Amino acid sequence: MLLNPPHRADHIGSLLRPEALFQKREALEKKECSLDDVKALEDNAIKHVLDLQKEVGIKTITDGELRRAMFYDNVFDRLEGIVYIPNRPIATFKPYIPHIGFMYMMGMTEADTYYCNGKIKRTRSWYVDEFNYTKSLVAPEDVKNIKITMCAPSWFHQRHGSDESYDLSVYKNDDEYFDDLGIAYRAEIKELYELGCRNIQIDDPTFCYFCNEQMIAGMEKAGVDHEALLDTYIRAVNVCTEGRPSDLRIGVHMCRGNFKGGVHFSEGGYGRIAVKVFNTLDVDVFYLEYDTERAGDFEPLKYFPTGKVAVLGLVTTKTPKLESIDDLKARVYEAAHVMSQGNPKRSKEEALNQ
Repeated sequence: MLLNPPHRADHIGSLLRPEALFQKREALEKKECSLDDVKALEDNAIKHVLDLQKEVGIKTITDGELRRAMFYDNVFDRLEGIVYIPNRPIATFKPYIPHIGFMYMMGMTEADTYYCNGKIKRTRSWYVDEFNYTKSLVAPEDVKNIKITMCAPSWFHQRHGSDESYDLSVYKNDDEYFDDLGIAYRAEIKELYELGCRNIQIDDPTFCYFCNEQMIAGMEKAGVDHEALLDTYIRAVNVCTEGRPSDLRIGVHMCRGNFKGGVHFSEGGYGRIAVKVFNTLDVDVFYLEYDTERAGDFEPLKYFPTGKVAVLGLVTTKTPKLESIDDLKARVYEAAHVMSQGNPKRSKEEALNQ
C-alpha cells in the first residue's frame, strides 16, 4: 500500500493537442504527408508539454496522450482476437449506457467499435514506445514519476453487454473473457514495470455511469442486474492489477464526460457505488472527479478505506476560470473532515495524508 504520496498535486494526464498536430494528422489522412512527419511533430509537442509540467512544478510526468486520437487507443486495436468493425448496427449497442444514448438520440444507425471473435492475446506492446520516449527526455531520478494511462478492460464491454461483446463460441461468459483480457493487461504492466514504470492510471468512466440513476433505471427496464455487472467490472480491473509489485502504483480515474459548454454523459454522486468500489477495487489510488455539482458532495468519502489514496479532482478543465487557492483549501479540508468521521475513523491529519 502506497501511503504518503510523493507529491501533493497530480493531473490526469490528457492534455490539449496543438493545432499544428491536428492539421498534420488531417494531412496524413489525405496522404499529403508521411507517418514520420506526424511523429516528428508529436515528438516536439511532447517535449513542450514535459517542459510545461516541469515549469509549473507538477511532479507527475505524462506525454499528454499526444500520440493518441482517443484515450483508449492502443489497447483493443492491438490485441489478437479483437477486430475493428467500422459500421456495426446501433442495435448491438446498449441504449442505457449514457454516451450510447446520445448516439440513439442523434439518429445514428451504426457506429465503429471493437468485437472479440477469437481468443485474446497480447502479441505486441501497447505503450512501451510511449514510455521509452518520455523516459529518454527526463532525468533518471524522475523516471519513477512518469505516468502511463490506459483504458479499463470494460470499455467496449459496457457498450455491448455480455451478449454482444464477444463470440459466445469463444468465451462462454464474462469471467472467461475478462480473465484473458487480464492476462494481456498484466503482460503489458509487467513489461512497463521492467522498463522502470512505477505509475499507471486506468481510465474508467464506466464506474461513474453506475452513479447515474437514469442508467440504472434503463438497465432495470432491460432486465440487466446492475449490481452483478458492477461486481463484474470490479473483478475485471482486479484481474489486471493482481500480483503487481509493491512499489508499482496503480490508480483508477473516474469521470462523467469532460466537454466544453457543460456537455456531459453522466451525473450523480459516488454514494451508489462508494462502499463496494472503494473497498473492493484492488488499486492504490482513486482519481475522483469533483469539479462540478453533478459529481455530488464529499459524503461518500466516509466509506473510503485507510491504506489508499484519494486524489480530488477540484481544478476543472471545463471552464477557463481558475479556482481560488482559498476555495481549494477549504474543499480539501471539508473532504478530510468527512473522511475522518467515516468508517474506519481516523484523524483529520491522517485523512489529509491520504
